Amino acid sequence: MQTLIDTLYKKYASLNAGHPATYIPELAKANPNDFAIVVTTTKGEQFCAGDVDRIFSLQSTSKPFIYGMALEEHGREIVLEKVGVEPTGEAFNSIVELEKRTHRPYNPMINSGAIAISSLIKGENFEARLSSMHTMFERYVGHRLNVGKEVFESEKKTAHRNRSIAHLLRHFEVIDDGIDETLDLYFTQCSVLVNTKDLSMMAATLANYGVNPMTKMAAIPSRYVGDVLSLMFTCGMYDSSGEWAYSVGVPAKSGVSGAIFGVVPGEFGIAVYSPPIDEKGHSVRGLEVFKDLSHECNLSIFRKTVKVP
Repeated sequence: MQTLIDTLYKKYASLNAGHPATYIPELAKANPNDFAIVVTTTKGEQFCAGDVDRIFSLQSTSKPFIYGMALEEHGREIVLEKVGVEPTGEAFNSIVELEKRTHRPYNPMINSGAIAISSLIKGENFEARLSSMHTMFERYVGHRLNVGKEVFESEKKTAHRNRSIAHLLRHFEVIDDGIDETLDLYFTQCSVLVNTKDLSMMAATLANYGVNPMTKMAAIPSRYVGDVLSLMFTCGMYDSSGEWAYSVGVPAKSGVSGAIFGVVPGEFGIAVYSPPIDEKGHSVRGLEVFKDLSHECNLSIFRKTVKVP
């Protein structure tokens, strides 16, 4: 595996397509040359190449973990009442589904669904809800994490569309009156700082059915891991999820900071970080690395050879 990771890093380090996200000013400051690949097995072994200690914000790669947290706190039935499980075929910041008959976000991987999920985080007050969210993320990585204050402020200052989404959600009674608090929780989850090793460990925890491979602590009940992975597979790559299923074939989630993580259940988690993104918000180098990994390691769930006894 290490030889393959090294080969892919060398192959795509010079790829210059795409640009760091600019609609969040703090993300525009990222170095486009940063590039890292990490594979973490369910036994905790890591294979690394590139700038693996470079810190970045989770952005939308946070969404599957918050969704899992909501499932744990409320159960499937209540969560499904608020947010659906259908792909949209639309961009990550789509609002068209809110005008449909149910006024319910299609899934928790788009912004409207993620904001609705953030509103479900339990706690006596905002600080308690924030602390609960921090604790959840830290179970996945196995150590303390920080929030990027500059990223948070940049998110908040430019979040006019997300505010519109939140007010529509309130109008349709998907969330309650605490709009500002819900949005601050959402901006905070997006601003959590990790490196590629951390994100790969988070992916490996899902691959290990919810148990962190190093600490052996459960980050999410195993009964909800399938829910998270199925939504990642069908919705995690937004309006290119079908193409991803065809060319890569593993559950995955991208974020506009330039991160993509994928999960091979029972085997390992994969994370790639590279800030230049395409028009759909996916890391350009990350897409190519995952395609090659899937081909070389036969990762796709649709292309495995099964011997019938």
